[in-house]
Amino acid sequence: MKVELRAEAPGKPEFGAPCNGCGLCCAVETCPLGLVLFRRRKGPCPALMWRDGRYVCGVLDAPGCFVPLLPRRWAARLVARWIAAGKGCDCRYQAE
Repeated sequence: MKVELRAEAPGKPEFGAPCNGCGLCCAVETCPLGLVLFRRRKGPCPALMWRDGRYVCGVLDAPGCFVPLLPRRWAARLVARWIAAGKGCDCRYQAE
């Protein structure tokens, strides 16, 4: 599968290593939260955003744009859990 990411994006970390914002996982497929919000299985996820030299989850970074009815403090906690933020790289795809 071919996906395009910014050339200045960080390289993909090893599986299990801390996320560095390479964006590959979200460019290839959507997470369980993306399936619910955007009703799509394949990427790129509509919430994949470029910010400060790395890719971020827009639902986590700017929840008001994607889930405006959910209070921000709830959104941050729920979204982080649903996307497994802080759990390490879980993308088995490799970048070329």
